[in-house]
Amino acid sequence: MFDTLSDRLASTFKNLRGKGRLSEADIDATAREIRIALLEADVALPAVRAFIKHVKERASGVEVSQALNPAQQVIKIVNEELIGILGGETRRLRFAKTPPTVIMLAGLQGAGKTTLAGKLGRWLKSQGHAPLLVACDLQRPNAVNQLQVVAERAGVAFYGPQPGNGVGDPVQVAKDSIEHARTKQYDVVIVDTAGRLGIDAEMMQQAADIRDAVSPDEVLFVVDAMIGQDAVNTAEAFRDGVGFDGVVLSKLDGDARGGAALSIAHVTGKQIMFASNGEKLDDFDAFHPDRMASRILGMGDMLSLIEKAEQTFSQQEAEKMAAKLAKGPKEFTLDDFLAQMEQVRKMGSISKLLGMLPGMAQMKDQINNLDEREVDRTAAIIKSMTPGERQDPTIINGSRRARIARGSGVDVSTVKNLVERFFDARKMMSRMAQGGGMPGMPGMPGMGGGAARKKKQIKQAKGKRKSGNPMKRKADEEAAAARREAAAAGNPLGLPQGAAQDPQNFELPEEFKKFMG
Repeated sequence: MFDTLSDRLASTFKNLRGKGRLSEADIDATAREIRIALLEADVALPAVRAFIKHVKERASGVEVSQALNPAQQVIKIVNEELIGILGGETRRLRFAKTPPTVIMLAGLQGAGKTTLAGKLGRWLKSQGHAPLLVACDLQRPNAVNQLQVVAERAGVAFYGPQPGNGVGDPVQVAKDSIEHARTKQYDVVIVDTAGRLGIDAEMMQQAADIRDAVSPDEVLFVVDAMIGQDAVNTAEAFRDGVGFDGVVLSKLDGDARGGAALSIAHVTGKQIMFASNGEKLDDFDAFHPDRMASRILGMGDMLSLIEKAEQTFSQQEAEKMAAKLAKGPKEFTLDDFLAQMEQVRKMGSISKLLGMLPGMAQMKDQINNLDEREVDRTAAIIKSMTPGERQDPTIINGSRRARIARGSGVDVSTVKNLVERFFDARKMMSRMAQGGGMPGMPGMPGMGGGAARKKKQIKQAKGKRKSGNPMKRKADEEAAAARREAAAAGNPLGLPQGAAQDPQNFELPEEFKKFMG
């Protein structure tokens, strides 16, 4: 969503690099480019004005004028101001002192509240809670059935006593759900309300009645991030008509310009708490302003990537794999490779994971064109092998490759390339596990590889080859003996005795005399 904005900001900062000092004209030109970039991203004008004002004030101050690298200092200022406009610190859910905690979802028609209720329920379950989804959208056709299906997919409880489709009292359903949650010991109640238009006074009143009936701990306004500045207008109307405590951005993976995300927190004064960035139920997470600002500036989001890895990979399995690699490359088999690949797939889309790495913004086109099905093809090839072939791929000959290719529906060359890439990857992974670092690079300090390599070099030095020529070998031995005697006599240079004590006796080699005039 923020690709266009990221590209414009990157080109703006590129013009600053290499300048030892920034003039007032440079700062004005940079501020103008940033203003255009934000307006093109559909950011609300009040938010743009406040943002540019703060950036110019700080860029004209001492922190830039006395900086060793003014360009990096300006980027730092823009990053901090982006964090501020996105809400500053991460806003956490407020839980009730006495369960259940009641969370009410509200928003416009088509904003994705029902699906988001399932995502929020699944996320809360992963945090150790027992959520209950309550169907209070009794207006939209099949809304109750949809929420029930979403709850089943998310693995959370559902409460929907009324059939919906225009039948039933949503306020009464909301009231009864609280008692039901207490009886069944659900600690979080998520109330899904009917979608409404910003000018729909009747539906606005219904939302206010539900709020008064259940006294929610959190009222979350669900905003479609793809509708641009209009999202800000509707959020203001809902804030004035019903009120809300936080914002949830849905459809953040769309191709719109993303102005709503940069505007809504500043204009409404309510922070963004969650973001939905995909169709799957696990494409949902807490919103971190600092991480989002880092992504917009092309710096990646390593913290989110690490959190995803920690949720997917078990510490025990990681230690087991590291120990196996440390023993030697042959210990790592295609079965292990397949298991690791399937674990990565559980983390989500490969292109999204790569997009979280710092510096990958420069390879945006390659990442967007990445074929996710390639991972499935690789898995199919490995699963078409026998257990013995997966354990020892060196036994895979021409006839075996042909059989594997037929079984997985690929070319023989594809099978061959996979096995070759596996061998290369295995060597690299084993070397890194043993502390050798990346190929062509020295080992990392404290990883053990440097000591092993140094020991090998000493061994090679001790076992230096002797000449095969008997005369030359005898001359080398006599010269070495002379050097040892000279060193023992206090002459470390191995010069003839007495030469070191009398400089007048010292003779330069002929090839050096021409440099001495």
